[in-house]
Amino acid sequence: MEKRLVDLTITDFVAKLGSDEPAPGGGSASALAAAVGAALTRMVCELTIGKKKYAEFDEEMKPVLSSMKELTDKLLNAIDADTEAFNKVSAVFTMPKETDEDKEKRKAAMQEALQYATQVPYHTMELILEGLELTAKAIGKSNTNAASDLGVAALTMKSGLYGSWLNVLINIGGVKDEQFRNEYSEKGQALLAKGTEVADYIYDEIEKSLV
Repeated sequence: MEKRLVDLTITDFVAKLGSDEPAPGGGSASALAAAVGAALTRMVCELTIGKKKYAEFDEEMKPVLSSMKELTDKLLNAIDADTEAFNKVSAVFTMPKETDEDKEKRKAAMQEALQYATQVPYHTMELILEGLELTAKAIGKSNTNAASDLGVAALTMKSGLYGSWLNVLINIGGVKDEQFRNEYSEKGQALLAKGTEVADYIYDEIEKSLV
């Protein structure tokens, strides 16, 4: 049985990403970037909670840490989920197309696969926005020695957000259901706008604190 992507070493994952295999690709890379960002926020929480200097923020930071641990796991799962979604689309091309019935089944299967391949990166976007909003709660309430790490967390999650949006777009383009297309296009744009706002706020606040 082939290893899950998340169980590969960094070296092996990067090699697989850079090979002539079409998956993993940008969707999995985006989920990984977001997971790295979430992990950085977790680290900042760990470096804050229990420290005498930041004791007044302990009760505020503990739920951020707890939520971020759960979120990191979900983002790691999204790395494989995106590749699995791509594989579902690819599998349709192996279906028979000899008869009219075959062709209809193939069309239906492709539409189902494309909708799923749209929903997976969209869900990753939802997770990333949650991660950014949690990270924003640590601004001014966390270990100042790790302030730059919060900024990097915001940047990597923002990168994951934009990458996931591109994967929504590339799949939704082939979906015939106009209602589905409109729904995910509108919701995706809203997530992108909100996530950008939060990520930029975090980065700007961190940059100001370091100058």
